[in-house]
Amino acid sequence: QVQLVESGGGLVQPGGSLRLACLASGIGSSFTVMGWYRQAPGKERELVATITGAGSVRSAYYADSVKGRFTISRDGAKNTVYLQMNSVKPEDTAVYYCAARLLYQGPYDYWGQGTQVAVSS
Repeated sequence: QVQLVESGGGLVQPGGSLRLACLASGIGSSFTVMGWYRQAPGKERELVATITGAGSVRSAYYADSVKGRFTISRDGAKNTVYLQMNSVKPEDTAVYYCAARLLYQGPYDYWGQGTQVAVSS
């Protein structure tokens, strides 16, 4: 059974840092694309970042709103994808979801349950 389990959310002050992790169990090492999405209250779910490929050849994509502040990475040995969040802003407050798919394109096959991130002083 494939599962994506997020962790690392919490309350952080503006300008602070947080690292989210998503553990993929089952066939985690087979995922071609893994990504992070977020959904703020009253807003639609939006793409934050994706990482494509495994091993030494990988490419990353970032939404403009997080570019230069967030970093996505993947540890194939641990079947885990991370989202390092630096210089966070109140507008980063949202539930963050991990997603994974087997193919380079198309809908995501699996989603996590989400982890709450709140940025507030």
